Amino acid sequence: MDIEFDDEGYLRSLQDWNQSVAEQIAQQEGIELTPAHWELIEVIREFYQLFEHSPAMRPLVKAVTLKLGSDKGKSIYLMKLFPGSPAKLLAKIAGLPKPDNCL
Repeated sequence: MDIEFDDEGYLRSLQDWNQSVAEQIAQQEGIELTPAHWELIEVIREFYQLFEHSPAMRPLVKAVTLKLGSDKGKSIYLMKLFPGSPAKLLAKIAGLPKPDNCL
């Protein structure tokens, strides 16, 4: 199966996403996915199903807090798992479009 990515490495078709595609994208980003990563991937994919867009950092933190508690709903926690720009990187690995207001 040929999977197409845009210039920034985001999936062109959301239907192409599965766990092994996520593993591939994460590997290219230098991340080894752990259960902690997967629970955040689930949260962002749920967010996308509800709101039909990828969350920027603030809504992401809020969604994580609601779903996983305030310990994990902190930008520092997200940055440890998804360094740099957690909202962008998490969306990419979760097979979602780039969040609108992320450069």
